[in-house]
Amino acid sequence: MHTTLEALLDDGHQPVVLDGAWGTQLQALGLEPGESPDLWNLNHPEKVKHVARSYVEAGSQIILTNTFGANRLMLEKHGLADRCEAINHAGVEISRCAVAGTAAKVFASVGPSGKLLLMKQTTPEELADVFGQQCAAIAAAGAEGIVLETFCDLQEILCAVTAAKQTGLPVVGSLVFDSGKKKDRTMMGNTPEQVAEALTAAGVDVIGSNCGQGIDGFAEIARRYRAACELPIWIKGNAGLPVMDGDSVTYPFGPQEFGDCVQAIIAAGANFVGGCCGTSPAHIAEVVRRLR
Repeated sequence: MHTTLEALLDDGHQPVVLDGAWGTQLQALGLEPGESPDLWNLNHPEKVKHVARSYVEAGSQIILTNTFGANRLMLEKHGLADRCEAINHAGVEISRCAVAGTAAKVFASVGPSGKLLLMKQTTPEELADVFGQQCAAIAAAGAEGIVLETFCDLQEILCAVTAAKQTGLPVVGSLVFDSGKKKDRTMMGNTPEQVAEALTAAGVDVIGSNCGQGIDGFAEIARRYRAACELPIWIKGNAGLPVMDGDSVTYPFGPQEFGDCVQAIIAAGANFVGGCCGTSPAHIAEVVRRLR
């Protein structure tokens, strides 16, 4: 296991507390629909730092970076492909500044390309180059780990894993399970067992799942991961499923309801626990309260 992860997990065998949502927090600070969240690293760094610092103050031991959509193919949609390195570098710097003086770690967020291999919208060779560019920029900026998150295509995340591992940083591979009758398959039909086998063989340091469903659906995913592999498990569930309220989106699970689900996820084998869409620093503070 990577030494960074060993140090985190060797703290009395307690689960490591992660951060919560970034997108919905930035929206609360004024991010408009269709606007690039990643560009805020350059245009509104103080607002991005506010989100990062809020999670540190809530008790997160690992916070991510505002770089989820900062790969070249995603940035192209906003005419920002030529600013890929600058946006990623700034995102890491902002989170590093937010954790200064604390024991929290900064793991950089890397999301999907937005292109489908199955539809031949991209190729493994192009993805290797795209993710390689982003991961190199993240590593150069001083990130302490890389989180490949919210992937729906096992083949795509395997391309990203290869690129991320070249940095020498610990790599988390996290997929979305939101398909099938039991919500236990990826969009491409892969089960937790298949994902565990493939990502273990690819050399990830931590296996995970995030987004796609409410936090109450993740204990079973964690249990199946634990039965299928020996890797540490990373879980970041949503605050329930989103609900349209007029022109706005709300999430039904407040901090209390969110916290109610965490013990079951830990009992199922999770080593890292945090939140995804709809969660806030208050949700993370409640998790910390219950665990500590």
